Amino acid sequence: MLTVPEAARRVGRNPETVRRWIREGKLVARKVGTQHVIEAADLDALDPAEWRSELPAAWRRTVTGEPMPDVVDAVRRTRAGH
Repeated sequence: MLTVPEAARRVGRNPETVRRWIREGKLVARKVGTQHVIEAADLDALDPAEWRSELPAAWRRTVTGEPMPDVVDAVRRTRAGH
């Protein structure tokens, strides 16, 4: 059993994103007291594509046609050692 923060760390997302997946029905969870708990198997069954926010095709390139830099990934990498 994983709490929302534990599940979020496991998939590298914000806990609020995991809560949104629960509200939208993308992730199965139970309430224990005031907390949602998630079975590890249910988290593993979640499609990894759900972990990443996909941009619309028009947003994937800059005005000059170059690939859009992944700023979120760059910030994650800089914070990984903290």
